[in-house]
Amino acid sequence: MPLSLKIRSHHRLKQNDKVLIVAGLVAGMIGLVVMIGFIGQGNVRHVEIFWTEKVEQTIVFQEINGEPQIKAVKGVKGENNPTLISRTGFVYVLTVINNGTTHHRLYIDGFNVQTDLLEPGQQDTITFFPEEEGEFTYYDKRQYLNPLGKIKIFSVVPSDEFTGVWKDLI
Repeated sequence: MPLSLKIRSHHRLKQNDKVLIVAGLVAGMIGLVVMIGFIGQGNVRHVEIFWTEKVEQTIVFQEINGEPQIKAVKGVKGENNPTLISRTGFVYVLTVINNGTTHHRLYIDGFNVQTDLLEPGQQDTITFFPEEEGEFTYYDKRQYLNPLGKIKIFSVVPSDEFTGVWKDLI
C-alpha cells in the first residue's frame, strides 16, 4: 500500500474517533439528564423525599379585666387576640392552652373545628387542612359564642406559575 493511502486512512480513523467521542459525550449527557429527572420525581425511593408541609402555632387563653383573651405563644405574632395566619395546602396544627381561671373552648367558624372544653391548666390541639383562602373568626365557645379574633388563610404560589418539572426547580 502506498504511503499516501496509509496516511489518508489513518486520518479518516482519527475523524471517525472524534465523531464517536462527541456522540458518546452527547449520549452520556442525555442519559444523565434522564436519570436526574427520573430520580428527582421520586421514582427510586420507596418513601417520599419531601415532608408534608405544616403550620404549627400555640396560643393561650387568659382573662384580662374579666374578659377572655387569646395571647400568642409560638408561631404567632401580635398582642391580645392576634390574627392567626396559615396557607392553603398546608396542615394547620393549633395548640390551645387554658391559662385562665375559667373553662374555655376555642371554636373556628368556617372549618367547624373546636377544642375540648378546657379546664384551667389544660390544653388541646386541633388539626385541619385549609383548602381555600379566606378570613374566618375564632371564638371562645362556652354558653355563647364570644368572638375573639381572625384566622386568615392565604394561597401562596410562585409568581411565574411554572408547571410540570419546571415547577419543581423553583
